[in-house]
Amino acid sequence: MPQPAPRNENRIGLLNGFAAYGMWGLVPLFWPLMKPAGAVEILAHRMIWSLVLVGLILLVIRRWAWAGELMRRPRKLALVTLAATVITVNWGVYIWSVNAGHVVEASLGYFINPLVTIALGVVLLKERLRPVQWTAVGVGLAAVVVLTVGYGRLPWISLTLAFSFAAYGLVKKKVNIGGLESMAAETAVQFLPALAYLLWLGSQGRSTFGTEGAGHAALLAATGVVTAVPLICFGAAAIRVPLSTLGLLQYLAPVFQFGLGVLYFHEAMPPERWAGFALVWLALSLLTWDALRTARRSARALRAAAAAAVAVPPADPVALPEQGARTEAVRSQERTA
Repeated sequence: MPQPAPRNENRIGLLNGFAAYGMWGLVPLFWPLMKPAGAVEILAHRMIWSLVLVGLILLVIRRWAWAGELMRRPRKLALVTLAATVITVNWGVYIWSVNAGHVVEASLGYFINPLVTIALGVVLLKERLRPVQWTAVGVGLAAVVVLTVGYGRLPWISLTLAFSFAAYGLVKKKVNIGGLESMAAETAVQFLPALAYLLWLGSQGRSTFGTEGAGHAALLAATGVVTAVPLICFGAAAIRVPLSTLGLLQYLAPVFQFGLGVLYFHEAMPPERWAGFALVWLALSLLTWDALRTARRSARALRAAAAAAVAVPPADPVALPEQGARTEAVRSQERTA
């Protein structure tokens, strides 16, 4: 069977990327359809039906070898449990904030998420930042101060979403297993508490599943689809498009969420909130520009190294000093980048 051409692969990756971030951006339209179910009930259904769907997919593609290996590694299992806990907080706060009329503030959390990820990298991983990155983080902090004044309180929804998602990404990096497998493991951790909560809710006569009609029950079950499908599309995009492109696509989701909050849900945007968002967008513009510039420098350094390797055969003893000098020049470029 012929393999798709690289250009087609890139196109497929872009389409999947747009689909993933587009669905994540439009999901605020979905959660209000669950009412009168509360945020915690919706969250519990999301956990259970996500596990059912992802489990079926893994069953069809017969990819279960990872589960036995994970069970034999307590440290990795602990990290999966931590990831499940953190993403539970993220999902719960997000669902509540959308249904409580805070879509714009929720979108802010995903706008500032890259800045928080960088800050965590400095604090926890002792990473060194370039001057532009420090500037972006400083502008981001100024934005939080302006928005605190604008809201009359700390924008806790945004900060909770940003920090929980950044921490989730950090833990997942340590776990290092595939997207579907990771989701199956995390929702398996969430399953029993979610099921216990739903059974308790039913015993109190407060469950809406089965009491609000078949359509409502189907919508609650569809939370698994809404969770899994964007993740599958994201996985298809991640292996086909460059990381820099994926980094740009990630802004689609909060842009859509922000647009829905202002234009569809008609949330208030006084001048001080616009000022705070403008500072956040400035910080993200600086980060994006710096990332693209660094990627171009790295690409030039790699091309120079490849050209040097082709131009000077390693077996030529006379040319070895010159080749070493060129290699050192490339390393120097990489260090400056």
